[in-house]
Amino acid sequence: MQFSFLSFFTQIAILLVALAAVHRPLGAYLARVADDGGRHLRAERWLYRLAGVGPDSSQTWKAYARSVVALSVAGVILLYVAQRVQPLLSGGQFDGVDPWVAMNTAISFVTNTNWQAYTPETTVGFVIQMAFLAVQNFVSAAVGIAVAFAVIRGFVRRGSNSLGNFWVDVTRLAFRVLLPLAAIGATVFIVAGIVQNFWPTTVTNSLTGVSQTIPGGPVASQEAIKILGTNGGGYFNANSAHPFENPNAFTNLFEVFLILLIPSALPYTFGRMVGDQKQGYTILTVMGSLWALSTAAMAWALAAWPSLGEGLEQRFGPAATGIFTTATTLTSTGAVDAAHDSLPPLAGGMAMANMMLGEIAPGGVGSGMYGILVLAIVAVFLGGLMVGRTPEYLGKKVQARHMTLAALYLLVTPVVVLVLTGAAVLIPAAVNQAPAQGPHQFSELLYAFTSAANNNGSAFAGITTSDPLLSTLLGVAMWIGRVLPMILVLALAGCFAAQDPIPLSKGTLVTYGPLFAGLLGTVVILLTALNYFPAFALGPIAEGTFR
Repeated sequence: MQFSFLSFFTQIAILLVALAAVHRPLGAYLARVADDGGRHLRAERWLYRLAGVGPDSSQTWKAYARSVVALSVAGVILLYVAQRVQPLLSGGQFDGVDPWVAMNTAISFVTNTNWQAYTPETTVGFVIQMAFLAVQNFVSAAVGIAVAFAVIRGFVRRGSNSLGNFWVDVTRLAFRVLLPLAAIGATVFIVAGIVQNFWPTTVTNSLTGVSQTIPGGPVASQEAIKILGTNGGGYFNANSAHPFENPNAFTNLFEVFLILLIPSALPYTFGRMVGDQKQGYTILTVMGSLWALSTAAMAWALAAWPSLGEGLEQRFGPAATGIFTTATTLTSTGAVDAAHDSLPPLAGGMAMANMMLGEIAPGGVGSGMYGILVLAIVAVFLGGLMVGRTPEYLGKKVQARHMTLAALYLLVTPVVVLVLTGAAVLIPAAVNQAPAQGPHQFSELLYAFTSAANNNGSAFAGITTSDPLLSTLLGVAMWIGRVLPMILVLALAGCFAAQDPIPLSKGTLVTYGPLFAGLLGTVVILLTALNYFPAFALGPIAEGTFR
């Protein structure tokens, strides 16, 4: 199958027009949700009373971080127990999930990774899918955006020790943003042909005598929040390559639109909240430029390969596959409409490189926004060094403790990826789970830990991760890759919130416009290359060179 540039550019144009149309209204709405004062909906107040939360109280960064961790730990325990007692919940139709897989799955869905070391349609039933996994899709997405709100407040507030109320932020985001958008998305999916029923899996015998297994389930409602919340866990094992989950070219492009919807609107929210829309547009420019470069590189990698066949989405063509793959790996989504393990070496390498960027173009819901703000602080610091001025960002002086926290934030994920990949390579039991040979075997392991630590969830699916060793190592990578960066970025926001702003001067580095956008983009690329290039060279580059 040949790569069609006409199809590629047509789909890109439609996608950009749709995202541009909703960028400002959705971004402004998110800003209102973040700063809605003491107004609470009736359903929200009911939840606050049930949970014993004081909705009008404020939290320091430490209290905010403790709340994030507490909700995450509670979610892991609840999901693990539910999977283990599934026979009771499903009336005996499904067995309890293997303890190692249940542990991995619980961490995966709570951390917005949605790594699936199991076959969904045969392992978990309707109750687990809807009452537990789908609920975590909403909660984990809301947590990511809530932390982004808290970080932005850190830049806005003056001499304050408060970043807002975590429980209020999560509740508002679930009720006012994610639920309405997911309902709209699910309705569109149903109309477009995605399955939504409660039929059990059936086996039919066709006129030719061949038996066919036909699964059913509430797929459209799961698909909407899976995509919208940059979660990625499929209702079926084939994920968005399954015709019941992604039946036609329209749903394929609409899923990409939903993946990018909230992350691409958050820069406008940022500009509105800090009172300077130029700052938001500069961040959006960097995100958009990195997305455009990555999408173009993916198109080149697919178009340059001699033959594109097995493993790619045959219904929509390689152009749609390239657009979807780039969107899902530049965000923390991890949904797939093709087998990433079957991509040409450099195309698979691009998918891996997208995650290594830190998924900031535009990134996961919330995580992409606060990730690029940390990089903006680093860019301001480097710019200040180059011109001999004290670095400042949004009227706040960047000091040693800020740079320490920013450096730790940026080092967490690479350290987790490289250390755990190196450990896995040295353990024969782990290496044996990656059946490929040569550089591609290393790529499968490197991709797995890159995906887990960056909370993406996609995989080079040749690898088997349901064994106790890899289930545990990947669970550790997912947990550290999600929770520790959140704690560090909240600490950073707390430091900025406690500062009083300083007046602008002639020596202040301008943090908007093309010059700063170029500096920020360069910092992103250089830091990624310095962290990952040696490992990347042993995998995708070696594979593409010698294959």
